[in-house]
Amino acid sequence: MPAKKSPLELDATSSQDAEPPLPPKHPRWWNWLEPTIFLTPAGIWLILLLVLPTLIIFELSLVPGFRPGNIVNPSGVDNYIQVFQPLYMGVMGRSLFLASSSTIICLLLGFPVAYWIALLTPQRWRTLLLLGFVLPLWTSSLLRSYAWITILRPTGVLNSLLNSVGLPSLQIHNSSTAVLIGLSYNLLPYMVLILYASLERLDRRLLEAAADLGANPAETFWKVTVPQTLPGIAAGSLLVFITAIGDFIAPELLGGASSMTIARLIYNQFLGATQNWGFGSALSMVLVLAVSIAIALLIKYGGNNSVTSD
Repeated sequence: MPAKKSPLELDATSSQDAEPPLPPKHPRWWNWLEPTIFLTPAGIWLILLLVLPTLIIFELSLVPGFRPGNIVNPSGVDNYIQVFQPLYMGVMGRSLFLASSSTIICLLLGFPVAYWIALLTPQRWRTLLLLGFVLPLWTSSLLRSYAWITILRPTGVLNSLLNSVGLPSLQIHNSSTAVLIGLSYNLLPYMVLILYASLERLDRRLLEAAADLGANPAETFWKVTVPQTLPGIAAGSLLVFITAIGDFIAPELLGGASSMTIARLIYNQFLGATQNWGFGSALSMVLVLAVSIAIALLIKYGGNNSVTSD
């Protein structure tokens, strides 16, 4: 005969069987007020340091030949028409070429490194290897560029080594090749980190299934590994491209006069001898537009890490 339950036990059993209480309902106005409260500090910061300066630059871009001390009187799009002259289109084309080339170089060099660290290295060594690989980021990009000047200049380390073995010197400094080397070196750790994060989440069961079905390593790589890591490839490539197209230090120190880029051209308009802030503002707005398009692509294609299969 089952024992009788005490009143306390009956209350505990009934409370367990009862449904949990519903959360209290907030008024409708609270549903939009609550996120507004949390976003207000960041929103004020964003408006003061991004939106307002961008609007000021846009206003200056509508003033032809504006210089410090002039009255701001927006009067047309002459500065934007000047941007599309052949000379400046060549500068923008060179900037796009350097940014695209450095992105491809970082991808070709960074993917094998990230693959090796994520899939072929023991777990206990991965953090240490990543730390060692991103260690150059602890120093200023200015110092890294000066280090490459020491290596690539006519009397630098590289030519000294070549001359010591009887090979001719290479004229790399003050050229587009030196700019590519500097950009690729500075941005390669970012590519490796993003690719590593994507490769670490790789579903290895699919690799094993592909091997069981008779796929060779090349087929497994292109049909399994690359599709799964494609969002990481897109995110890393767009991040490197965005940073490279707006970089000023590497083209200025390593490129010389023959490697004028849009970032250096903007600097010359504001702080150089020309002092044409209106044209510099128009160039800045064109660069902001290009970077915004790249960021939109990054958000669309770099934020989804899921893999769809037929």
